[in-house]
Amino acid sequence: MRSRDSATDSVRMAYRRMVRGANIALLTVVLFAPVLFGEQGRGDAPANPAPNPPAPASPSGDPAGGGARAGGRGPAGTIVRGPNGEMWGYSDSAFNEGSKWRIHDADRPQPPLVTPAGPLTILPPSDAIVLFDGKDLSAWVTRGRGSAAPTPPEWAVHDGYFESGPGGGISTKESFGDVQLHLEFATPATVDGSSQSRGNSGVIFMGRYEIQVLDSYDNRTYADGMAASIYGEWPPLVNAARKPGEWQSYDIIFEAPKFTGRPSPGYFTVLWNGVMVHNRQQLLGPTAAIMTPHRYAAHDPELPLYLQQHGNRVRYRNMWIRRLKGDN
Repeated sequence: MRSRDSATDSVRMAYRRMVRGANIALLTVVLFAPVLFGEQGRGDAPANPAPNPPAPASPSGDPAGGGARAGGRGPAGTIVRGPNGEMWGYSDSAFNEGSKWRIHDADRPQPPLVTPAGPLTILPPSDAIVLFDGKDLSAWVTRGRGSAAPTPPEWAVHDGYFESGPGGGISTKESFGDVQLHLEFATPATVDGSSQSRGNSGVIFMGRYEIQVLDSYDNRTYADGMAASIYGEWPPLVNAARKPGEWQSYDIIFEAPKFTGRPSPGYFTVLWNGVMVHNRQQLLGPTAAIMTPHRYAAHDPELPLYLQQHGNRVRYRNMWIRRLKGDN
């Protein structure tokens, strides 16, 4: 009897260990899967984009082409305004996971000011893909909604630079994953407007993940929407803005999120006018949503780069990109 009882006890203990192990595995999936692949919220990009993805929707509700930011934000939040009516942020937007600040929180501290020496003008290395050589926009297209075929950009090319203009945002003909990007930009020399209505554009990776372009020289807006911010997620460490009309530079290392093999989030490293403002900062998901937390939805490993048209005449020059190849 004792040996039979011992065998029975052994079976029971093995069963309990198996159930406990299964529960731990299930809990792991429940806890960590939403972080990488969270449910597609309003404003998130589709999991399986079309070969010619539609032009992104505007965060302000404007039709695409009138200042679009990828994905939209869903319902509008309650705006907080400064003493002269300028937009400072929102009071009832969502919290991103792990953040004590709301998305576009009006009370989020402004980064300290740093005076940069000037833009970094770096010529493309031999393995770079030149996105603008000062002559034409042959590397770019305008993508219409739905299945509409891409068309040539309508943005004007002047003396060695091009300028955001009619026809909505433009995107690269080629698709990219992990990249190094260099670009130089200048917001309008004549100051017109305030907050997000002043020199607004954006560099949007994979049509989802934006580094903001804005005139942030003596121009308060929500901290996570100023120039060089990871839009709606992380302000730059410092404000290294130059004066309106002066050339500025971004040097960006983008590590795209991975959804197969060993899944991982995306990361941004950004130098603004030669000043480090993001040091491999983790990307929380598509950056457009305001009223829902940013969460990933799986997408292709390579997608086009997108330049936003937001109703302001922002100039660009000396733009090139390098694919970053590794063993991962």
